[in-house]
Amino acid sequence: MTINIDIFSDYVCPYCLLFEAAVSEAGRDLDIQINWQPVELRPYPNPTLRPEDDYLPAVWKASVYPLAEQLDVPLKLPSISPQPYSRLAHEGAQFAALAGQSDAYNARIFSAFFQEDRDIGDLDVLTSLAGELGLDAKEFRAALESGRFTAAHNGALQAAAERGIHSVPSVWINDQPVPLTYDAKTLRSLLQSL
Repeated sequence: MTINIDIFSDYVCPYCLLFEAAVSEAGRDLDIQINWQPVELRPYPNPTLRPEDDYLPAVWKASVYPLAEQLDVPLKLPSISPQPYSRLAHEGAQFAALAGQSDAYNARIFSAFFQEDRDIGDLDVLTSLAGELGLDAKEFRAALESGRFTAAHNGALQAAAERGIHSVPSVWINDQPVPLTYDAKTLRSLLQSL
């Protein structure tokens, strides 16, 4: 039986990248289906965070870097300031999903931002990343420029709100909310019990 894992995440949240690494390790050789669900932590026109302010460096030093080291995931605090809005990246995920590239797209967006310091709020950057994955870059760009996936994205945000999702990552397994853990052994036990 396939285990369905809904991961509510935002591309500007390092904990979402780190959870993806943990669930990939925990689900190795299990029949799992990861369904990425969008959440915008700071939707436009709310101001986004700035890496030169005190908050981000303090959180990264106290929490993000130690967890990343524990999970053996290389990442760094992106220097883009202010941090990008994630709406276009999420709408691009809709395009990638239709092409069967959801997991690859999500991994690429996370790595571009947290490992390569690329601006994932920039349409040119997103189009380039889509092309790297073998997606039709011209169609991808046209879809985002036209707002082809805006209604679907807004619907997904509404569905997350209706589930009471207020933080990311939030995880639901087989339509049930589960406590968040980054420990692969604990997570694997949870997956196997379901």
